[in-house]
Amino acid sequence: MGKKKLKYLICLEGILLRKKIRNNELTLGSWITLGNASIAEILANAGFDWLVIDLEHTTISLEQAGEIIRTIELSGVTSLVRLTSNDENQIKRVMDAGAQGIVVPMVKNTKDAIRAVAATRYPPLGNRGVGLARAQQYGVSFKEYLAWQADINSGPIVIVQIEHIDAVDNLKEILSVSGVDAFIIGPYDLSCSMGIPGEFENPEFVKTIDRIIKTSSELNAVSGMHIVEPDKEELSKVIEAGYKFIAYSVDIRMLDVAARDGLDVHRGIKR
Repeated sequence: MGKKKLKYLICLEGILLRKKIRNNELTLGSWITLGNASIAEILANAGFDWLVIDLEHTTISLEQAGEIIRTIELSGVTSLVRLTSNDENQIKRVMDAGAQGIVVPMVKNTKDAIRAVAATRYPPLGNRGVGLARAQQYGVSFKEYLAWQADINSGPIVIVQIEHIDAVDNLKEILSVSGVDAFIIGPYDLSCSMGIPGEFENPEFVKTIDRIIKTSSELNAVSGMHIVEPDKEELSKVIEAGYKFIAYSVDIRMLDVAARDGLDVHRGIKR
């Protein structure tokens, strides 16, 4: 492997994913909530385009996240991190650990979106503090990394979560922010913000989802959806509906569903 190729290895998978997103191609990923690198390796080797390490609703530490990022990328898959909040300090740290992008929860307006994008990039494009860590190969590839993070066509991936009715009202402006690559709907939080928690068949919720899709289609934006249960039929429906950035299930639900399916067969035999 040539020296130049080695320097770019850490960013290569992210560049390829960014290209697919910009071309509005379908990509499939999944969600990691358990702080075990072996689980990340198993999911990466399964063939997903990207994997999200979830810091928002888990006990995964930054140290564990760093090891999981390393494992995912060594398996040839793009690593993204869902933040606990739109926190520039946390963004800086996960980017320095080698994450190739972020998933930002509860983005409600353009100010939130601009803030997230700026935190992934060094001045003058953003406000990210400069440090030497794994992302820059501990200083060896700083110049190459500097060029990568400044390139709007191949730099850090920023996915915003649309999970509040305020975000729906501001969706056109949010998706027009330079550096926002795609959005993913958070159905539970969105329904809660509407006063109808978990009522996904409620006509008002259905109307709101249709409104989101209509707006994103007008802007040719990349729309995303998280299918929490490992349901292949639901995945097919979401693909047919035109979503392009799709998270298929989550590690804990895959484990639980597979275990219970096996037990159901056993119980059926005993009966």
